[in-house]
Amino acid sequence: MKLFDVYPLFDITPVKAQGSWLWDDKGEKYLDLYGGHAVISIGHSHPHYVKALNDQLSKISFYSNSVQNPQQVKLAEKLGELSGYPDYQLFLCNSGAEANENALKLASFVTGRKKIIAFKNAFHGRTSGAVAATDNPKIVAPFNANHEIVFVPLNDEAAVTAAISNDVAAIIIEGIQGVGGIQLPTDSFLKFLKKKCEEVGAFLILDEIQSGYGRSGKFFSHQFADVKAHIITTAKGMGNGFPVGGVLIHPDIKPWSGMLGTTFGGNYLSSVASLAVLEIIENEKLIENAAKQGEYLLTELKKLTTIGNVRGRGLMIGFDLPEEKKSVRIDLLKKHRIFTGEAKPNVIRLLPSLAVKREELDLFLNALKQELR
Repeated sequence: MKLFDVYPLFDITPVKAQGSWLWDDKGEKYLDLYGGHAVISIGHSHPHYVKALNDQLSKISFYSNSVQNPQQVKLAEKLGELSGYPDYQLFLCNSGAEANENALKLASFVTGRKKIIAFKNAFHGRTSGAVAATDNPKIVAPFNANHEIVFVPLNDEAAVTAAISNDVAAIIIEGIQGVGGIQLPTDSFLKFLKKKCEEVGAFLILDEIQSGYGRSGKFFSHQFADVKAHIITTAKGMGNGFPVGGVLIHPDIKPWSGMLGTTFGGNYLSSVASLAVLEIIENEKLIENAAKQGEYLLTELKKLTTIGNVRGRGLMIGFDLPEEKKSVRIDLLKKHRIFTGEAKPNVIRLLPSLAVKREELDLFLNALKQELR
């Protein structure tokens, strides 16, 4: 059997990682400023994280959600404390896509509505058919019947006003668009969305899958706007590479038995991994580091006249390359051994570990300047 060939792959095979660095099977060393789509939040192979997983693995790694799991309780308490949402409820799952699917289900369940407002160039995951193909009215209705999604431009209040009505279940928006090229909703726009949702009885769902867990310089990016969402989804940096996702749910939304479900979500290992991430973020003040290093990186990038539209918050940064410099990302990788991300057309995305150091960012900036000459 061979792999199903859906990913364009670099000819690089990482075999070891530490902090912001990777080593391949040929002994080459790489600076990782992408972290697998913002997954590596605390750095590779952090000793506290590794020890927590190994300790749990020697006891029990998995059992279904039919028994009590004290690690889930500890995770929920710590996440509530650090995120500023101590009164919310936590549903654990396996990925960001699953978190968003469950968030949309919740909105439809509670409101009894089927219409969703989303935003152009947004990316909320790769699942949609799983629920629609499930023949169990208690689980899927009203989610899969005649569901309507309306896409409007980001930061366009007039378009939202035209789209919203009393049949809208939810507005879903990314705290910062990731795959869409690092586009930020304005703080005033998020406040406007919350107000419109309250007017029609809809839910505001904040997708913080890439922009959450301290990456922006606050725990969640939407907290810059001083709004509270009804539902918040998270994943990516939540487990630092261990597959895990979560849905933070307003205390007014009441659960019932069987309302949501997952086989592997919230297993012992994923709970311990997620708890270790939060402990490291807190103990090493990584949110503060993300804000500090992100401000430095944004300031230095804005000094470079060859690139355009430098934007972002904290350590979630994008900028545009001119057409004649569109090979810069590949050149950074091949010539300087630096991983970055991209979005089309000609956008470089930077999503380093929240523990990245100033000298590591300077290595990138010097390499970038060389390639822009």
